[in-house]
Amino acid sequence: MKKIVSCKIENCKSKKVEKQNVDRNCKNAGFTFVETLAVLAIGAILTAGAGISAFKAIEIAKGYSAKETVAQYKAALQSYYIDCGTYPSTEQGLVALWEKPVLVPVPENWQGPYLDKEVKPDPWGGTYFYSKKGSAGFPSECPENLPYAIVCYGADGVAGGDGRNADIMSWR
Repeated sequence: MKKIVSCKIENCKSKKVEKQNVDRNCKNAGFTFVETLAVLAIGAILTAGAGISAFKAIEIAKGYSAKETVAQYKAALQSYYIDCGTYPSTEQGLVALWEKPVLVPVPENWQGPYLDKEVKPDPWGGTYFYSKKGSAGFPSECPENLPYAIVCYGADGVAGGDGRNADIMSWR
């Protein structure tokens, strides 16, 4: 049975061959500085790639979240219409789905809140824009037969755009 070879030469008291084995084992006992740097560089590159992928996934999730929120507002607006006989005015906005409007026309049959929680900013920190048909802010590209429009202007907060800056509209 062979002895475990240590890197300390004084522990090796026998033949010259064993001393050579000890020297060889001592030289191969760890990583060099260059090898360590190479491993760290590869790790950094892989981490950066994962970070970029995670950023893209978060941006895609924000788009889906905005679309789902617009769909929730549409469902709440239908409930509001059933109770009140009209949609909130542009001035009353989406807040009318959470608390009873105090601006004219004040709905008598308001049975809200029509949402589970208050109206919050969009995933990028902007505002969901609501406008009732016939108001000055009603989008011209909205189909004629729709009584209201809800728009989220995406990451840039400006009309138009592609990718993460794409507008999310209630009629699309």
